[in-house]
Amino acid sequence: MSDRIERRGRRLYPEEFQREAVALADSVGINIAADRLGVPRATVGNWTRRRRKVPLAADAGGPEGVPTSKRPPGELEAENARLRRELASAKLDNDILRKAAAYFARESR
Repeated sequence: MSDRIERRGRRLYPEEFQREAVALADSVGINIAADRLGVPRATVGNWTRRRRKVPLAADAGGPEGVPTSKRPPGELEAENARLRRELASAKLDNDILRKAAAYFARESR
């Protein structure tokens, strides 16, 4: 492939090629784009992650792959409380449905 340059066993690709590869990966997927271009899948994946606009918490010293948040802690705590209530309600609904299904299954025999 004429788009790559070999240097000390490492292949370097022009910036324009990388941008086009990322655009292709966004449209058809990283694996398919890498196969079409003849570039290792990990390389296309690295380019895609590097070009991502959302900063990762790993860049800010947090756990890897967790998006950072600029919301105040009070707002996050309120949302967590709301989500916990919603989860408890959904678990209760599932429990009721499971018991009803068992009841009707017993009755139909």
